[in-house]
Amino acid sequence: MTERRVAYLTLEAPRVGQASHVHVTEIIAGLQHRGWSVLLFRPSYTDRAVKPGTARRLFEYALVQLRMWARRRRGTAIYVRAHFMAFPTAFLAFLFRVPLVQEVNGPYEDIFISYPWLMPFRKPLEALQRQQYRWADHLLPVTSGLAEWLRREAGHKRITVIPNGANTILFRPGVPRPARAPKARYAVFFGGLTRWHGIETMLAAIGHSEWPVGVVLVIIGDGQESERVREAAVRNPSIVFAGYQPYEEIPGWVGGALCGLVPISDPGGRSHTGLFPLKLFETLACGIPAVVTDFSGQADMVRHYDCGLVIPPEDPASLAQAVASLSADPETARAKGERGHDAVVGAHSWDARAGQTHEVLLATGWNQNGQDAR
Repeated sequence: MTERRVAYLTLEAPRVGQASHVHVTEIIAGLQHRGWSVLLFRPSYTDRAVKPGTARRLFEYALVQLRMWARRRRGTAIYVRAHFMAFPTAFLAFLFRVPLVQEVNGPYEDIFISYPWLMPFRKPLEALQRQQYRWADHLLPVTSGLAEWLRREAGHKRITVIPNGANTILFRPGVPRPARAPKARYAVFFGGLTRWHGIETMLAAIGHSEWPVGVVLVIIGDGQESERVREAAVRNPSIVFAGYQPYEEIPGWVGGALCGLVPISDPGGRSHTGLFPLKLFETLACGIPAVVTDFSGQADMVRHYDCGLVIPPEDPASLAQAVASLSADPETARAKGERGHDAVVGAHSWDARAGQTHEVLLATGWNQNGQDAR
């Protein structure tokens, strides 16, 4: 049988500690486990502490695609983590009938939140991305809402929803709590400290009268809101800012918590297509309940499995009340955590996600004769 080969292209640098790195690493590992030979193509500055300037990044986007096409062998499918600058690859795949799958993690708004200086070029950039979706053999959105949006934008139904997942070997109940973790009970947030991750809401919630006495707020991560969190922790001893922590140590912090917080907001309408953030699955895999904002995907999962609480976005009082409710009823919190853990292990592990991706790749036109055919 001809070797199954896939070239994996990510123009977003998958840095260690970020969700993109976890997603890329876990899907590749799962595909390799299923017999695929996977070549990863990413920017050369991925492992550097500081991103290069815009001109250098644009040059890298072109260079990494040239490298991929130069090394690609006949009969190799292409898997792209959707990016507006991947247009050349989408065009060449369409032109030469190369099987192409695009993983889609958000709507167009994500481009302009990440790169606000691109806003004047919104219409042509959206057109470039839309055309990529139309040419793709298959699209892999991470939520059902995103799938509905893609059906309108791409004009076809070659779409399969494959959300994030969790490494259930690493994220599990019973991992020892790190020495730096507070001895008091605490609610935990971990991930990128960005505006839409609800940092302001959490900082307001712990100062609210509904926040339970004796419960600490632990915030793990780094990003644009780091200084705001650091200053709040100086003013309020009930806030513990742990900063960046190695990925393999996160399960101990999470498993020792009363609950995990996922208070994502909706700046610029970025959350209207739904959310399945990585931290949701990792939180539940550790056997603790999640407090999530009411957006499709994450809220649907929490309600379906009864594995946490759902609150309105940007509502500090509701967040404080949710933490207080779980704090006051540890048996209910424990039961919710167990249901969440069982759900993730049973159906939402990264291995399950890789299995779904494997099936899609086989259906794109890849064939055992090693030919490019669609």
